[in-house]
Amino acid sequence: MITAIYISAVVCIVIGLAFSRSRALSTVLGVLFLAAQTMLTVHGLMHPGATELTYFSYDALGLILLLTLSIISFPTLIHSQIYLTKPQASTSSCAAYNASCVLLIAAMTMGYLANHAAVTWIFTEITTLSAAVLIYHHRSKLALEATWKYVFVCAVSICFVFVGILFISLALLHDGCTDLFYSDLMAHKATLNSFWTRLGFLFIFAGYTAKLGLFPMFTAGVDAKDKAPAPAGALLASALMNLGFCGIYRVYAAISGTPVGDWARIVMLVSALITLFIATVYMTRISNVKRMLAYSGIEHMSVVTLGLCFGKAGFMAAMLHMVMHTFVKSGLFFHFTQLWRTYSSKMIDDMGDYLKLNPFGALVLLFGFISIAAVPPSGLFFSELLVFKAMIAEGSWVVFALTAFLLTVLLWAFARSMFRIIFLPAARPVEKIHISAWESLTQLILFALAAYIGFNPPAFLSELIAQAAALIS
Repeated sequence: MITAIYISAVVCIVIGLAFSRSRALSTVLGVLFLAAQTMLTVHGLMHPGATELTYFSYDALGLILLLTLSIISFPTLIHSQIYLTKPQASTSSCAAYNASCVLLIAAMTMGYLANHAAVTWIFTEITTLSAAVLIYHHRSKLALEATWKYVFVCAVSICFVFVGILFISLALLHDGCTDLFYSDLMAHKATLNSFWTRLGFLFIFAGYTAKLGLFPMFTAGVDAKDKAPAPAGALLASALMNLGFCGIYRVYAAISGTPVGDWARIVMLVSALITLFIATVYMTRISNVKRMLAYSGIEHMSVVTLGLCFGKAGFMAAMLHMVMHTFVKSGLFFHFTQLWRTYSSKMIDDMGDYLKLNPFGALVLLFGFISIAAVPPSGLFFSELLVFKAMIAEGSWVVFALTAFLLTVLLWAFARSMFRIIFLPAARPVEKIHISAWESLTQLILFALAAYIGFNPPAFLSELIAQAAALIS
């Protein structure tokens, strides 16, 4: 019942925002959406395991991702309004942005909760359409190019997922099952036709890498995060990547513990290592702050995927890592707006003396860098340590050594760029502007929340992660 109310409310709110030319009305509709999002999240946490409208279930994985998304939805809409008013965007651009942002959050929400492969596919496609509008917000030539690239790659990827679903349906059909619910996959995992299951997983995995940010289809996402407004980029670089993980994990969980599951593990392992290598190479040469953050995102998704390859212990560490990454990475994208207003540039070579120009913001940015770089006292340090522990427990010393080396190089490259921005003199004179410390408060809260979760994971979160990990055989 609550799910139906949420979907109905979102449809009405999106239509209202699309046609609204009043900032006050748009604000009211945004508040109503946040209320609906909170209502759905609280309802799900109070009714774990419940199924509504046949195709949506509040399982452990869905609840973890839903709660994470709902938390960052608040600062996303707050910083979106700051972004749209400094400088003031046109009313039509604001309407398109607000409607698309709400639709994107809602589509990710329903994608997390979908218990049917085809329904997950549908809402993933909706995220592509809504994200495309956000990427094209500035209506520039480069924004148009990034939008078309994103739409094209995601269209190809969603076709891959669709073909993969067809192959999985053939695998189920051989066992006398005609449904594509994930529960049916779990029930028939031992007797699935191995040939069609291998093909199905390969296509589904390749398709969802466009959202997750892994090789082979990560490129469109990097350009999208660069050209989209920073608050929208926060969603693309965190919660939307989680949707890609969700799509892959639900299928992988259904085939884990089987010979096909071992083969799928190798596919994910190879993809994660290739992606981590690519991210490291680009991070050593990057000169654009937003692209640097984007490549940092695919690095962390590589770590998450590596965790998924090493059993329940690795998966639990990966899930913890993904939750904290969502908070930290979205916070860094929110802060980019202050960097842009300070330097009127995205290029690292144009930046410097940030500690003098925006003292409180610089300290918050430094906290964010420490958090995303996974160095103590970052919460991400502990989750990465647990992923490494899972590798060692399975005797994967080569993977451990290669991962540790690439992450070390990447950390050096990231630190070099961030320290230049914060501490080193600017290459050109920069006029100091007033930026309220309140604009950094949301980022500080998100970074602190990630650190708290790393040091002392809440009992209910640990329990949900354990429940989700129980699906891994």
